[in-house]
Amino acid sequence: MSDDEAATAAAWAELIDTARRTAAEGLVVGTSGNVSVRVGELVLVTPTGVPYDRLGPADTVAVDLEGRQVMGALRPTSEIPMHLAVYRNTDARAVVHTHAVHATAVSTLVTELPLVHYMAAALGGPVRVAPYALYGSEELAENMLRALESRTGCLLQNHGTVTYGTGLAQAYDRTAQLEWMCRLWLTASALPGRTPSLLSPAQLDEVAERLRGYGQPQQ
Repeated sequence: MSDDEAATAAAWAELIDTARRTAAEGLVVGTSGNVSVRVGELVLVTPTGVPYDRLGPADTVAVDLEGRQVMGALRPTSEIPMHLAVYRNTDARAVVHTHAVHATAVSTLVTELPLVHYMAAALGGPVRVAPYALYGSEELAENMLRALESRTGCLLQNHGTVTYGTGLAQAYDRTAQLEWMCRLWLTASALPGRTPSLLSPAQLDEVAERLRGYGQPQQ
């Protein structure tokens, strides 16, 4: 096995693990949602309509950056336009799309997730809601890109979430954080006669500055 083949196999294994995690942690139901990771000029992506627990090493699906399938017998997810739009317009190396219930609920209520928690800074600022469009369409991809401007995650109206990162672990973590913030806002907003306190843009900027030094030093 060549180095390129080994890298592709390792990336596919991590993609399957991430996709299974979205199901295990309740971010998707059935075969909804999809996950992708970029390896060089290839984009590995979950196939359409196949439960994640049935995927194995022999099921690798890959497209090029123009959307042409270059690997695998299974058809790629119908949301290929959305994934490719992220890769073409950002520095993303991985994309996670889910139908997380609290995030999807919020997408039906507001045009932007209220600043109920400082972790919005980890996504680049207030999380926007992309206007509804048919799944798998170029219109949805365009709406998503506008919502992602200067952000690493957004909500899709009446649909779900999209986040990206430098790898699958970061993209997944951003998805989980977004779902948690949506659940938090819905919970606080549900109390009769009470309105959640929100952070100011200045407070969020302060958090963003501190997050730049967050985590362990790079070796």
